[in-house]
Amino acid sequence: MAINDLVSDALTRIRNAGMRRLATTTLVHSKSVEAVANILVEKGYLESANVIEDGVKKTIKVALKYDDNEKNVINELKRVSKPGRRIYKGKDEIKRFKNGYGTIIVSTSRGVLPNDKAYELGIGGEVMCTVW
Repeated sequence: MAINDLVSDALTRIRNAGMRRLATTTLVHSKSVEAVANILVEKGYLESANVIEDGVKKTIKVALKYDDNEKNVINELKRVSKPGRRIYKGKDEIKRFKNGYGTIIVSTSRGVLPNDKAYELGIGGEVMCTVW
């Protein structure tokens, strides 16, 4: 089965695993999926993300994070820019999301970055997804 949009597939897998209260889930590997997963770990939305190499095939094993009440830490995980409709924002448009509680993940010329780093560097780019 060929997946066209690996990033939205990864986000859906994380969302579904969270709804089912699973400890871990496996994502199809790509550099952009790996970058998004690492940002989610860095921002505290996921416990960990490890790349697993099985010969030629690579996957990413993601450990989900829950709060004290067994509630998923991620309230919403949304794909913004899709293959059919790319969405780009300038540096001033990605300053804050959900009053600073959320994170916008942006694909920039300097790689995939969270909105605060992209704003710091003064660059915009393609808005991959939003998380809060």
